[in-house]
Amino acid sequence: MITPEELPLWVPGDVLTDSGSLRWKGIGQRTYRYRGLDVAIPPMDHYLIVHYLHGVTPMDRQVGGRWSRAECQPGIFSLLSLATDSHWHWTQPLEVSHVYLSGEILAKVAGDMQGRDVAHVTLHDVLHGSDPTLTLIAAEVLREVRRGGDGSPLYAEALSLQLAVHLLRNYATCQFRGKAPRRLAPAQRRRLDDYIEANLEGALTIEGMATVLGVGVWTLNRLLRSTFGCSAHGLVTARRVERARALMTNPSLSLKQVAAAAGFSDQAHMTRTFRLHLGTTPGRLRDGGDHRMVQGTVPSVQDEAEDVS
Repeated sequence: MITPEELPLWVPGDVLTDSGSLRWKGIGQRTYRYRGLDVAIPPMDHYLIVHYLHGVTPMDRQVGGRWSRAECQPGIFSLLSLATDSHWHWTQPLEVSHVYLSGEILAKVAGDMQGRDVAHVTLHDVLHGSDPTLTLIAAEVLREVRRGGDGSPLYAEALSLQLAVHLLRNYATCQFRGKAPRRLAPAQRRRLDDYIEANLEGALTIEGMATVLGVGVWTLNRLLRSTFGCSAHGLVTARRVERARALMTNPSLSLKQVAAAAGFSDQAHMTRTFRLHLGTTPGRLRDGGDHRMVQGTVPSVQDEAEDVS
């Protein structure tokens, strides 16, 4: 397969913009000015999104042995899937923006969205498409190439994720390797419990929780809801409350110290959380002034919770 950088060997044209110097990963962009051409293009190792910027021309394209014909003009887009032979023919001068997405990006996002290992993602055969959202994302990619600056790789990554999600929702077919798990397995619960316990006082992030389990953030929340009936935020909050209640039995610790050790931002944050989830305050609970049976609202990670989805 050829790379986007090798495309001019098969489709000669003037390069007007190029993201190659910006250190982007998984996404790339080039703007080309073309005269009328008749070209056969070998399979490419990236997905291709073509946006027509200037010029109007009849466009003939063959993909998978099938020819399509349309009039392409500014605001229209074409899609070409990864590893796909194609033949293009047009007669009038054109200026187009190419956005390239790697197979790894699209497969990872598809896996996160569906909670399943993805074997292959195929973009639909679109020669003449009109989509304001897709056009907006592609235009922003082009603007970022032109302005560059600090944080450009991060901004490009964010745009690549937006683009991938939109393509997967509207213009793609996925082949999966297996069925999506409905709940966390016992070994996964233990790994998650160890991670939360080790990081509860400090830097605990949903991205870190997902990484520990080898899944995406969307998949993590789906698995947590089906296993425990709560989101990642709800689960972490429950664990903070559990730790705070355990620490409060130690009379040598102030409530301020308890709040810090349980990962709350301050004592007031802990008090608000106790009121919301337990119906009482830490002070009343420690002093024994509230004799109600107080239980957490969501199960511990270690619990064998019933499926509440």
